[in-house]
Amino acid sequence: MADTIVTNSPGTNDSGAAGWAVALVIVIAVVVGGIVMYQRGMFGTPESSDTTNINVTIPTPVPDTTGNTKP
Repeated sequence: MADTIVTNSPGTNDSGAAGWAVALVIVIAVVVGGIVMYQRGMFGTPESSDTTNINVTIPTPVPDTTGNTKP
């Protein structure tokens, strides 16, 4: 019988720099997109209409028996 020799080459040891480069490009794109959206006013509150009526009732302080006022 013939002897069979199997030689497995070691796997490559990639540093993953390409993955980090892609992640960095994505992060920069998100940051720049956020800045552009902020400058164009897309994060602001909607414009209020002229018919907005806000009524607030504030309780009147009532003096107690010692003369101090309580809310």
